[in-house]
Amino acid sequence: MTRKISLGLMLLFVGTQIGVTQPAAKAQIPVAPTTTTKSICSTQLGIAIDAVINRPLFSRGRWGILVQPLSTGQTLYSRDAQKYFTPASNLKLLTTAAALQQLGANFRIRTSIYQNGNGVLRVVGRGDPSLSDTQLQTLAQQLKQKGITQIQRLIVDDSYIQGDIVNPTWQWEDVQSDYGAPVSSFILNQNIFSLKLVPQAVGKSLQVLWIDAGEAKQWRIINQSVTVAQNQPSYVNVTRELSGTVLRIKGQLTTNSEPSLIDLPVVDPDYYFLRRFRTTLATEKITLGQTLVESGGVNQQEIAFVESPPLSELLMETLQNSNNLYAEALLRALAVKKPRVKNQTSADVGLEVVKASLTKLGVDPANYILVDGSGLSRRDLVTPEAFVQTLRGIARTPTGYLYRASLPVAGKSGTLKGRFQDTPAEGIVQAKTGTLTGVVSLSGYLNAPKYEPLVFSIIVNQSEQPTTVVRQAIDEIVVLLTQLQHC
Repeated sequence: MTRKISLGLMLLFVGTQIGVTQPAAKAQIPVAPTTTTKSICSTQLGIAIDAVINRPLFSRGRWGILVQPLSTGQTLYSRDAQKYFTPASNLKLLTTAAALQQLGANFRIRTSIYQNGNGVLRVVGRGDPSLSDTQLQTLAQQLKQKGITQIQRLIVDDSYIQGDIVNPTWQWEDVQSDYGAPVSSFILNQNIFSLKLVPQAVGKSLQVLWIDAGEAKQWRIINQSVTVAQNQPSYVNVTRELSGTVLRIKGQLTTNSEPSLIDLPVVDPDYYFLRRFRTTLATEKITLGQTLVESGGVNQQEIAFVESPPLSELLMETLQNSNNLYAEALLRALAVKKPRVKNQTSADVGLEVVKASLTKLGVDPANYILVDGSGLSRRDLVTPEAFVQTLRGIARTPTGYLYRASLPVAGKSGTLKGRFQDTPAEGIVQAKTGTLTGVVSLSGYLNAPKYEPLVFSIIVNQSEQPTTVVRQAIDEIVVLLTQLQHC
């Protein structure tokens, strides 16, 4: 068993986990207490919700809430529902809704190898977030089956996705963490790699063990960590220097404790892909000569390819586990639906497609300002009304059931697995979570036992309270919704 730590985050094993963003919420989340009230009239809902959010400890935060029946636009409760909030990962609801509408449930992302003659092969990446070493092996085996045992020149074509590999509005601590991994034409192993920190004798530095020895050559380590006695606290903080080639390790682990697994984002996805593919080709006894990263060129005969799972499965990973990389890859995949203007990035084109798609679903474009596809940027602004409009709009489409099935289920799956257990909400709420420092959000569907199906969005901003405290209050509100009945 190993402890897993994201680069740039400090995890105090005997203290509190620092919540910068939430690619995937874990366990140890307080669940909403089961209220003694078994039913509540819709006319009483406002008083009940106000009693939660008007507590003195929430006086400095901002709450945005909208609750409506799924079938109608009747408002059961509203608090600043048309005002902008930082949505965190709730924004993935918008990106995935657009992707499903524009690309279709069976859409797959293809990675191809073309033979251009004279021993020259060209690999074209198209931003498949699911690509792994297993698929590289499949590509190499396909080449071998074609009788290719030697490649004179391998060109890695990264022209499919244009623009910055990380969003320029993301914070530095996000960019150097695994949940802020770069997005480009080539995404391999989710563009992260790993190392282990192993405690030694007391007073000794932690031993650094690389999972991928090839990556060890890309970094210089400044190891300022130490092994301490067992009665000491354990914490590790790993940061990347601005140069992008230096890792600084600080902190301490107790002697004889389990190793800590650290995930690091790759700096250059193209060359990471090349290094891994070279290794894979060697295992298949295919020799490789010159390699070159190039943008654009002529693709002749496709001789090998792999494809991602269908979009319906990519949506599951994106929404169930709040995967930022998948959301950003889907945003860029949307760029194929619209011609790109010169100097326009793939992400910008994708955002235009998202806007057009949401408008068709009945979402007012004045209700949001988007700068990325994952919600990691603090410049994203969305109203609770936008989420409710999206959830209702896509529910009316033929693929609405797939969208809803991709959402975490309260107490059962994904980022809601550890929430709502043993409450009336367990199993009947399907919703997307969201967390940044000072931001907690939850938007989705609820099948109230004594009321018609509901759609809701709850967003809290500028809160100084611990995430767990705000989250518990949100859960209390959701439990109230499960007890609605017609009076």
